[in-house]
Amino acid sequence: MPLRKAVALSAAATLAAGLLGPAPAHADEPPQQISNGDFSQGTADWWSSPGAEMEAAEGVLCVDVPGGTGDPWEVIVGQDDVPLTAGESYGFSFTASGLEGRPIRSLVQEPVDPWSTELDERPILSTEPTTHEYVFTASADRDDAQVAFQIGGSEQEWTFCLHEVSLVGGAEPPVYEPDTGPRVRVNQVAYLPEGPKAATVVTEATEGLPWEVADADGTVVAEGTSTPRGTDTTSGQNVHTIDFGQLTAEGEGYTLTSDGQTSHPFGITAEPYAALATDSLNFYYTQRSGIEILDGIAPGYGRAAGHTGVEPNRGDTEVTCHPDTPCDYSLDVSGGWYDAGDHGKYVVNGGISVHQLMSVYERAHTAPTGDPGRVGDGALAVPESGNGAPDVLDEARWQMEFLLSMQVPEGEEPAGMAHHKVHDLEWTGLPMMPADDPQPRYLHPPSTAATLNLAATGAQCSRVFAPYDPGFADTCLTAAEAAWEAAVAEPERYADPTGAGGGPYDDDNVDDEFYWAAAELYLATGGAEYEEAFTSSALHTGEVFTADGFDWRWTAPLGRLQLATVPSALADRDEVRASVLAGAEQYLENVREHPYGLAYSPASGVFAWGSNNLVLNNMAVLATAYDISADERYRDAVLEGMDYVLGRNALNQSYVTGYGTNDAVNQHSRWYAHQLDPALPNPPKGTLSGGPNSDTGTWDPVSRANLEGCAPQFCYIDHIDAWATNELTINWNSTLAWVSGFVTDQGTAAVPASSDCEVEYSTHDTWSGGFNTQVTIRNNGTEPVNGWELNWSFPGGQTVDRSWSSELAQAGRVVTAGGLDWNSVIPADGEVTFGFVGHSPSEHVPSPERFTLNGKVCG
Repeated sequence: MPLRKAVALSAAATLAAGLLGPAPAHADEPPQQISNGDFSQGTADWWSSPGAEMEAAEGVLCVDVPGGTGDPWEVIVGQDDVPLTAGESYGFSFTASGLEGRPIRSLVQEPVDPWSTELDERPILSTEPTTHEYVFTASADRDDAQVAFQIGGSEQEWTFCLHEVSLVGGAEPPVYEPDTGPRVRVNQVAYLPEGPKAATVVTEATEGLPWEVADADGTVVAEGTSTPRGTDTTSGQNVHTIDFGQLTAEGEGYTLTSDGQTSHPFGITAEPYAALATDSLNFYYTQRSGIEILDGIAPGYGRAAGHTGVEPNRGDTEVTCHPDTPCDYSLDVSGGWYDAGDHGKYVVNGGISVHQLMSVYERAHTAPTGDPGRVGDGALAVPESGNGAPDVLDEARWQMEFLLSMQVPEGEEPAGMAHHKVHDLEWTGLPMMPADDPQPRYLHPPSTAATLNLAATGAQCSRVFAPYDPGFADTCLTAAEAAWEAAVAEPERYADPTGAGGGPYDDDNVDDEFYWAAAELYLATGGAEYEEAFTSSALHTGEVFTADGFDWRWTAPLGRLQLATVPSALADRDEVRASVLAGAEQYLENVREHPYGLAYSPASGVFAWGSNNLVLNNMAVLATAYDISADERYRDAVLEGMDYVLGRNALNQSYVTGYGTNDAVNQHSRWYAHQLDPALPNPPKGTLSGGPNSDTGTWDPVSRANLEGCAPQFCYIDHIDAWATNELTINWNSTLAWVSGFVTDQGTAAVPASSDCEVEYSTHDTWSGGFNTQVTIRNNGTEPVNGWELNWSFPGGQTVDRSWSSELAQAGRVVTAGGLDWNSVIPADGEVTFGFVGHSPSEHVPSPERFTLNGKVCG
């Protein structure tokens, strides 16, 4: 082939001076493990994939790579039967050339399924011969290891050339030493002006150290002495802590200096959290399946729609059951969010994710420091912005409609249950844009856990969408109630713990899902059946807030938090609220006792996969405790806990892309894959990394190769193939969105409820489709209120029909009441009363609990 021969001859001339042939090995030198690595014997001992023609000339082996391939492994050149000795460290090097900027995958691996890797690297090629060198330690004895170069995945034809390949033992064992930067660790984003401000110093000193904070101009604005804390067991470091909470002046570019070290810069302002609360939600648009992602909405992230049936996709528009568990129907399950860095969609992980997005909206309307305006229409970068519905609900609806589509239809078995997941038959490689995925996709069998996730989220959906789309709200509730009935009939249908092409998300304890679903259905309907279901559960009075935190597998805390915060007539609601405060105490203690302010102390001492998600969910419990009690200890623990996520940790690592000096940018993803292909982006701003994972049984090859023996906080590496420590997922970002929204509200609306006003809201009569309510506003202050405006949010789909003694207006679920000429003044120590008749979609008419009088929350 002329192109290949031209490349080979040019490369041979370039390398002639230095690579005329391998030097003979001396007796004391380790043997060369690669046969014919200089190609002096042509292509002997090398092979290539069918259809990829291979030739060797002038000491250079070249392969014509066909275009139009999807996965890297569709075209491979390699060598088999390479011997390895367990525990031996090897130097692997090769010189290669090819298409400028083209990523390839170089492997030393097991030659058969499961293809366990000893080395897996993704170098970027140049047209000029370039040498790539790596070191790895073999994990097993092999006489049949395979060296492989995966070079498929390009639309265009090109030529790949190897100029020399070497694998030699006796190398220095690889030691991964993370660059942890300055030993003074701070929140690299911002501290709230009126919030706590803490830092951690890594030092050998045992006595307190002087410290000082300088502003952006270098002027010292605060100083003091550190507090020794001894050895932190989660990092193995001797540390001190610094409290500079007395500094409240807003600004950017502050630095903290102690023990001869100066921290990364930080701000004292609430502004970054408002951006983070938005960015963490904007993340979901670029995770959408079944829709073109527009560059005009998400600059730099535009891509074709994935899994719509356009070749090479098989599509999600007509998906049948997996061949191992066949069914005689197919479903349109397009849409929804890709779960993580792969192309799978999972109901159980999608459930907690969409729940927490809908809860962002609900909290804004129910919490004393909530801000409904922050989650309104136009707040996010989504195509639906401007349609009259809150953008966070528009985004939640994209996922909710997918969950509804996973329900087994009437007339099929088991009708009403939800399929557990949908994903590819086999795993796809990295990088892989969703529209380029060629794998067939299948529904996996229904499970009780997935069905209860649908019941819970469908019930919540019916509440939050009622003011904006009553028809969709009804659809959600109908599906939720059908799912509940199906789950009660099939209480032990569990997902298979194994499988290829996607994560298992198996769960053989669904008592917690029953509790959560029953709670949500009760809050949506007031139904006695659902109240009986959760109040009779052992979980209702048991401890659900554990040291290990909660996630998709343990959802009982979701039910408890909802019962504590969503308005209802639950008889033991005070006890439920008290249990949240009790649960928050342990996380408060974690933050206070830990020298990095970490709201996580697992019982085993082992940090789990996705530990950052567990940290943030614990902080959500603390935040809810503050919403219930107004106890500032809980609020401050959330603020300090956020410091850990944003850089005040052993690695000096911000785990949120785009936030902090040293932020995570290489999370495991098939399309945010800049580390593998410079033409692709890193994850968008506001993307959370899973974080430290010291559970070695779950480690990927990159983590195994680099993190052996790590203290828990050090069990992390910002590498795209380190999925066990550095993946991104929809349920991790959902808790980041919830908590960052809470923090934003503390910086902008963080005022305690005023005792100067109180509101009595009494619904006297209810009938089919209607209710009659009287509202009294009392002014407990010493001055009259001249001109009053009272605001509240209806808990469900209630609407105002007519009113008296006030002027009422409603927008979505928010009602505004104003005085008339004759009652526009509320005297000191006086009151005004007005009433209205309203419409309700059901006889369940919960009363609102948050009222603002002229913008001030009433106590």
